Amino acid sequence: MLSDIGLEQRVYLACGSTDMRKSIDGLAALVQETFQLDPFSACWFVFCNRQRDKLKILYWQHNGFWLYYRRLEKGRFEWPDSSTDKTVIISQRELNWLLDGLSLTQRRAHPKVIAQKVV
Repeated sequence: MLSDIGLEQRVYLACGSTDMRKSIDGLAALVQETFQLDPFSACWFVFCNRQRDKLKILYWQHNGFWLYYRRLEKGRFEWPDSSTDKTVIISQRELNWLLDGLSLTQRRAHPKVIAQKVV
């Protein structure tokens, strides 16, 4: 299902830590009240706990919410601090990096190329 994120869909990371006891209603309220965003939009909202070993992803589809949960047995997620912004918008590619345990600022990744024609 995570591979179904379309190019037009935004992925928002909630900077800092989130209380993982929150379920769908609590996370949707956080999106609406704290981030001033629409939880019913076609966006993905990603939250991480203080220890950086658990993630929740909230997503609205047609007539209900999806709530994905991921717990690492070893290691931590590279996660942005809350010192600057409440949310960070990332791409599907960057979300995949994050889920694979990589940094959002990959220096060795190939840059995205939008080809116009075959040379």
